[in-house]
Amino acid sequence: MRFGILGPLDIRTDDGTPVDPGGPRPRALLTLLLLDVGRTVPTERLIDGLYGAEPPAGALGALQSQISRLRRRLGPRTAIEADPVGYRLAAAPDSVDAHRFELMTEEGRAALAAGDPARAAARLREALALWRGPALPDLPDADAHAAVARLEELRLAAVQDRVEADLALGGGPGLVPELRALLAAHPLDERLYGQLMRALHTAGRPAEALTVYEQARRTLADELGTDPSGELSALHLELLQGGGFAPARPPLPAQLTRFVGRDAELARIAALLADPGSRLVTLTGPGGAGKTRLAIEAARTGADACLVELAPLADGTKVPYAILTALGIREGFRHATTDITGRLLAALEDRELLLVLDNCEHLVEDAARLAGLLLGSCPGVRILATSREALGITGEVLVPVPTLPPEPAERLFLDRARAVRPGFEGHARVADICRALDGLPLAIELAAARLRTLEPEELADRLDDRFRLLSRGDRTKAPRHRTLRAVVEWSWDLLDAEEQELAGRLTVFPGGATADAVQAVCGVPYPEDLLASLVEKSFLEVSGGRYRMLETVRVFAAEHAVDPGGLRDAHAAYFLRLAEHAEPHLRGDGQLPWLARLAAEHANLDAALRHLAGTDHAGALRLMALLSWFWRLRGLHGEQVPLARSLLAAVGEAPPPGLVEEYVLCAIDSLSGDDGDSLAGEELRARVDAALESYQGPLRLPYILVLWSLAAGPSPATNERALAHAGDDPWARALLDMGRGFQAQFAGRPRESEDCFARGLKGFRAAGDRWGMANCLEPLALHALARGEHGRALELLDEGLAYVRELAAPEETADLLRSRATVLLRRGDGDRAAAHFEQSLTLARTAGAADKAAGALRGLGDTARLSGDTARARAYYEEALRECAANWFSVGETVRILIGLGRTAVAEGRPEDACDCFRQAAAVAEESPGVLELAEAAEALASVAEPPERAAALLGAGTGLRGAPPHGDPDVARTEEEVRARLTPRAYADAFDQGRRRRSAAVSER
Repeated sequence: MRFGILGPLDIRTDDGTPVDPGGPRPRALLTLLLLDVGRTVPTERLIDGLYGAEPPAGALGALQSQISRLRRRLGPRTAIEADPVGYRLAAAPDSVDAHRFELMTEEGRAALAAGDPARAAARLREALALWRGPALPDLPDADAHAAVARLEELRLAAVQDRVEADLALGGGPGLVPELRALLAAHPLDERLYGQLMRALHTAGRPAEALTVYEQARRTLADELGTDPSGELSALHLELLQGGGFAPARPPLPAQLTRFVGRDAELARIAALLADPGSRLVTLTGPGGAGKTRLAIEAARTGADACLVELAPLADGTKVPYAILTALGIREGFRHATTDITGRLLAALEDRELLLVLDNCEHLVEDAARLAGLLLGSCPGVRILATSREALGITGEVLVPVPTLPPEPAERLFLDRARAVRPGFEGHARVADICRALDGLPLAIELAAARLRTLEPEELADRLDDRFRLLSRGDRTKAPRHRTLRAVVEWSWDLLDAEEQELAGRLTVFPGGATADAVQAVCGVPYPEDLLASLVEKSFLEVSGGRYRMLETVRVFAAEHAVDPGGLRDAHAAYFLRLAEHAEPHLRGDGQLPWLARLAAEHANLDAALRHLAGTDHAGALRLMALLSWFWRLRGLHGEQVPLARSLLAAVGEAPPPGLVEEYVLCAIDSLSGDDGDSLAGEELRARVDAALESYQGPLRLPYILVLWSLAAGPSPATNERALAHAGDDPWARALLDMGRGFQAQFAGRPRESEDCFARGLKGFRAAGDRWGMANCLEPLALHALARGEHGRALELLDEGLAYVRELAAPEETADLLRSRATVLLRRGDGDRAAAHFEQSLTLARTAGAADKAAGALRGLGDTARLSGDTARARAYYEEALRECAANWFSVGETVRILIGLGRTAVAEGRPEDACDCFRQAAAVAEESPGVLELAEAAEALASVAEPPERAAALLGAGTGLRGAPPHGDPDVARTEEEVRARLTPRAYADAFDQGRRRRSAAVSER
């Protein structure tokens, strides 16, 4: 028989016939026996289960009577046996659903532990399907409580294990409603919080995932008075850090065909790269020898490798930008630098990395110069280069890439032939074909593709004829060069006229192309069939919907392109239209997909801009203006500084008619470099300011407002003009609210500042702009922190972190992580604060952002100092000071570092040194555009000021400058307590009020 107690009691014979056990008492009795099926249940336990704590007189006889009735109901199929202790139901445990449930959940859990989530999920679902309702409903409430609680606990654990298996199988979106419902029923279960965080993260809802942690923290604190466990805290930090906060670098490209041969070369490259004395290995050989494929395969064996494709570059000055782009490293939003090489060196200084520089030959001098700098400054960097000639620098080891020997050459031919001719098992002439092609991989692949239409004998005979003629040609050329060109030319001749025309036209795309771009630029309607044919014939590669021509083939096909000037015009016009279409989406909820779309077209947009700069200045101004916001959001906007300056010089000192905004944006782009502060830069700023002063808004490209404020500095005097320029554009209005929020914050008007940021956040939310939301959320979080609202501050920062992670913005992520660490430190969670500061430091150093690294180091110094480790704190502060010493934009960080050093000196009993540090901080703070740094310096000076009235006045000055008291700052709180202890309440209040009224004047009286 089969028994069910996970729901109303259910008894069935083996053929499925139901059995009625009788009324409530027999049902309760059978349930008690089934809970311990196969084992004796003591008489006392059965009587308690049937009658409770006060059994009737003659309860033993009543129990015996109930047993007799139950035996008659069950019949001979299931025996109830008696022994001196009690009664036993003689049945197998797996005949009872509750026992089967336990066994199946254990099997599912074991499968999960063994790394088989599919089997685990199936077994656990099968187990959970046994439940038909609440467990043990036929037992009296008092007796059922413990048993029901145990089964429900097992059920919840099984559900959680099944969720774990589903998460491992890539589930996420579908689990969110279920997990939210489970948490509503079990609000103190930390495992459910963790699973909901992971499910939301997988579902692409990182902001919600991070706020779930704060929900857990508040609930646990309110209900249990505890903090989240170390495991849940570690998961939270992992989601903050993981997957997206490190600079996003694409993996090495997946190859669509098998790699054949080259075992000896792979082994030699691996041995060389493992040798500290050979950190530059260059693979040399003619085009088509397989250098790129060999380099990629060799790089796969390394722990950390990055491919940098140089073939699309037309200018050697772009090489460092190409490396930064490949590494996923951006310039800061606020500041571009023409010393991009310095930024690259800073980013790689402490990293272990293999750089694969592919196709160096056309930029060999620039590639060699940069490789030498990287190897000399970054001891953990190794370089694997491919080039038709050596880079020619000290320490370079050359690895000539030879032709394939006969056996692997034939294997390569067979492998590629089967792709176009399934079932092809070889032919006697294959060896002849490979020998005629000199074992060149590209030549072999091109020839093998011809088996789609030719028999092997025909292919071999045609190659024999071709190369017999070739051998009488120019013998001054290297044999392999003659062979390759002959194969490409022969393959070209076998294309039909439409294929040849399209192949020639495709050479206008340096960065590959989508089918839509091919149709628009090449003038070929519905080109998919022609493109597929060129792919089959190895003239094109296709991946992710983009068609790309091998560089060797591209060089040859370009010689046969018809009307290349017209092609370049059409190419530029197409990408100008693409930029026009993309621009408004970059300021709304289409931001992420359009950023990705433009990033994929980076080489094509760059080529279009260069072409327009030489042929159509108005078109170049338009394209540069449309891409200016994209460059800022993606970083590396300094890459365009030289072109912007040359275009501006060509256009002249006055904006062309109808292109004032475009002219202004070109000027801003030209001011983005290090020498933007020169006399010429000041003259250009004046020219732009005059253009904007006379411009009748509203702006079509409203991001001018933020880019101009970065180039010229924020100016409250221009707010009214900015309002006129913004017009009714909601994004522009949100941007102005954000800008006014910063102005009010710097001026010490916190309430006004917070109101502005809140309006800005609302506007950016309506637009769906992640950049804008993140830039409002951080200052709003700091306002919440200033009021001591730690939980609210963390929620806001976590939402902002989710947005900057989606934008792949490591510098902004480092900023928000540092702010989050500051909140944790103020809340007294020094260990987690230190972990956040460390992660912020790692991101900043990876991005080569010295000022961000300085901020994280200063935070680590604060953490160490507040824990009493002054020696360690001092080391952190001194390192931070070195990091930001050369950056004009690090004034505020320098002030805070000096204050940290001064407070460390106080803790170590060196008051004179402390005074010196605090005075230096106040002097530097006076150079800051805002008053917040001076407020902090005033409060630091108060900690060492004499007499106490002077200290109280300085505390008042700090509050007056900031516009609010510094709630929750432990250093200031300690100073205030000490000063109040030395003064009467009236004397303290008078001195404090005097300092608050005088503000900066009170500080200057030091």
